[in-house]
Amino acid sequence: MTEKQLFRKATGWLKDLIRTPSFSRQEDKTAALLYRFLQAEGVGTARLLQNNVWAVNKHFDPAKETLMLNSHHDTVKPASGYTLPPFEPRVKDGKLFGLGSNDAGGPLVSLLATFLFFYHKPGLKYNLLLACTAEEEVSGANGIVALMQEIPPPAVAIIGEPTQMQMAIAEKGLMVLECTAHGKAGHAARDEGENAIYKALQDIAWVQSYAFPRKSTLLGPVKMTATVIRAGSQHNVVPDTCRFTLDVRTTDAYTNEEVLAIIKKHLNATISPKSLRLNPSAIAPDHPLVQAGRQLGLVAYGSPTLSDQSLISIPSLKLGPGDSARSHTPDEYIRLTEIEQGITTYIQLIKKFCTD
Repeated sequence: MTEKQLFRKATGWLKDLIRTPSFSRQEDKTAALLYRFLQAEGVGTARLLQNNVWAVNKHFDPAKETLMLNSHHDTVKPASGYTLPPFEPRVKDGKLFGLGSNDAGGPLVSLLATFLFFYHKPGLKYNLLLACTAEEEVSGANGIVALMQEIPPPAVAIIGEPTQMQMAIAEKGLMVLECTAHGKAGHAARDEGENAIYKALQDIAWVQSYAFPRKSTLLGPVKMTATVIRAGSQHNVVPDTCRFTLDVRTTDAYTNEEVLAIIKKHLNATISPKSLRLNPSAIAPDHPLVQAGRQLGLVAYGSPTLSDQSLISIPSLKLGPGDSARSHTPDEYIRLTEIEQGITTYIQLIKKFCTD
């Protein structure tokens, strides 16, 4: 198929995906759609594992290393403020509107089209493995984590996310910390008790002002933000506990465990991490895949947002059509020209990496 034919197919696939609700952990219907798309195109290697769909190229050779093309088909729930039906694909002024069109439907169908372009081609230096995964928006255990245990181990990956077709070669990790400041209850009218809110505010003031000494070249400093606070039961009682939540965006300058140890050293509150597994990730700037992208004029940068890169341990770069700023917003859209250019650029990149 030509790139033009693949673009037309990709647009149709994306419209079908938009029509099919696929909230995280409820992606069975879009998984079935993706499986049918591949079967209809004669991909005999298509497999369905839970709500993950994957396939390898026709001339897969176990002796060769494998490049994984990955994107996700789950979505968040529609944000408040939609003026268009979120599950009704509409094209207006060259923009395709609909929930998941930008994050990450556009990258997903562009990678699917790219995989089909190479599916029958013999003599590639790398195998290709397409992975359409579930539960990315919630970093769930039944998404890419489960799939990586079943597929032929890839050596490197392209993660399809909206990056305006520039290469995110590093990505911040995430820790969510539930913190509890402890005081002593007392009557607000008398000089009694120890106010847990005041203790929490002292800890939050440290969070606001502290600067981690080491900075990442690509990702900058570790960033901590207090995002939720809860305390008190009635106006005349000094609260004995105050709970607050910290959103911590980590970089490749520290491990998540190192950052947590520093925070625990400085805070008086007790700290309960929700998870330590969403690690920062990076691919070496001199990796052949990155170098192939540079030869095409693609720019490398560090991404502040999280993706399935945080859950895999192989080198990967994040690259795809669309704009991250549109993700999770009302009246989400992707430009049709972005999908067309995405397919073209993906094909050029893989040609350079797998055939030159």
